[in-house]
Amino acid sequence: MPINIPSSLPAKHTLEQENIYLITDDRAAHQDIRPLRIMILNLMPKKIETETQLLRLLGNTPLQVDIELLQTATHVSKNTNSEHLLKFYKTFDQIKGERYDGLIVTGAPVEMMPYEEVDYWDELAQIFEWSKTHVYSTFHICWGAQAGIYYHYGINKKVLPQKMFGIFPHKVTNPNHLLMRGFDEIYQVPHSRHTAVEEESVYRHPDLEVLSYSDISGLNIAISHDCRRVFVFGHSEYDRRTLANEYFRDKEKGLEIQLPYHYFPNDDPAERPPFIWRGHANLLYKNWLNIVYQQTPYDLNDLA
Repeated sequence: MPINIPSSLPAKHTLEQENIYLITDDRAAHQDIRPLRIMILNLMPKKIETETQLLRLLGNTPLQVDIELLQTATHVSKNTNSEHLLKFYKTFDQIKGERYDGLIVTGAPVEMMPYEEVDYWDELAQIFEWSKTHVYSTFHICWGAQAGIYYHYGINKKVLPQKMFGIFPHKVTNPNHLLMRGFDEIYQVPHSRHTAVEEESVYRHPDLEVLSYSDISGLNIAISHDCRRVFVFGHSEYDRRTLANEYFRDKEKGLEIQLPYHYFPNDDPAERPPFIWRGHANLLYKNWLNIVYQQTPYDLNDLA
């Protein structure tokens, strides 16, 4: 939540320069409060698992957040009970007349396919276009981030020589940015992907800023200058054992899979992985919700 201070307080200028969340007393006296409306477009196969991971993070703030769940109509999920989807999920046709403070687009296990060959690409492109006028800020995750940055900015992906798999240290490039407030200079992020965006194109794009990167795993966070598009190429939302489950699943299938980097103690899969990214995951989502809370119009019909 923002801090409420007198308009004439000398510290106000310094705090504004540091992007500290604040609100002046004259504005607070006239402020209306309403819940944030957040839509989650869940493209992951195990939807209930992903719902739980994201809701845990979104629920760990003082803000009231109203959540709706969205699925694609052009793809039938094979890993989630149809009754669950019918009960809790909507389709784009049902919500396209609505407006939202925030939209989260998850990853999806389709990264090796060209975007246009994904069976729900046309529908996803429709949602991306709709988000320009019906959503204040969109938070894209992993493949969702690659797809979003491709659609909005024409930046393509490339196949990596080896899967980026494990927990990687990242450096913050702009600690005063609203999204990175409170982050340590080095923080950990899980990655699990076979592709990466063309990094130089992101760095060169005049509408984008890179907020964190890793010498090993590359870019983690890029954002548009108006904060309305956030691209997170890792999986901060992952649980302690998400990578372990993925590793053992592939081993049981006889697939080639390397040990996840910096994950199992002593690289021993029998050891319990330490949960070393949870604090920054919570901070990332808190900061994003605070940006949305601070900047979105009270009346969502004013979105442009």
